[in-house]
Amino acid sequence: MAGGGTAQAAGSACTAGAGPYQKQAERFLRRPVDGRQSQGDCRAIRGFQLDHGISPAAGYAGPVTWDVMQVVDRQRAAGSNPNAAGKCPTNKGRIACVDLTRQLSWVQDGGKLKFGPVPIRSGRDGYETRTGLKRIYWRSIDHWSTIYKVRMPYSQFFDGGQAFHSIDGSVWSAPGSHGCVNMRRADAQAYWSLLKNGDDVYVYGRKPGT
Repeated sequence: MAGGGTAQAAGSACTAGAGPYQKQAERFLRRPVDGRQSQGDCRAIRGFQLDHGISPAAGYAGPVTWDVMQVVDRQRAAGSNPNAAGKCPTNKGRIACVDLTRQLSWVQDGGKLKFGPVPIRSGRDGYETRTGLKRIYWRSIDHWSTIYKVRMPYSQFFDGGQAFHSIDGSVWSAPGSHGCVNMRRADAQAYWSLLKNGDDVYVYGRKPGT
């Protein structure tokens, strides 16, 4: 997932030493795997951190960076068949599926994939996104949270105060939401156009670290 952060990181010096997940990061980034930090390794790790909202973006292969890399790996493996294991119901018609383990969501109609899979950020430890079969019951395109004092654009509520909505920051950033399914803006907009009140939502799995 390259972006402006990678380009910004490519030409500048990087001084971070080798981290505890150096070899894993090298392998993930398709760098020479030797466990020794080089300038190229450091810049590649920092570029990944910048692209995924990991702070500090210093090029150090620590546990947060490795955790995000593992999530990205699971999402890549999902490819165009995120429901290969059949865990999201295919007998409900239009349904939004949320896999907390892989931090993925998609919309399907029966067994046909309609949109996604896309990365999401679910509830952190103590604020877990609740699992089970839900239903969208309220939509608010420019919602404001009176509890957390933040904007929640394209909110589609499916369980109490838990909703799909876009965020201004990175969906990759730790530790997670207060229970909502956070999305990139374009993905939340697509969900807004695809879903309506009464559509099913199925949440399953468990977010790593919760």
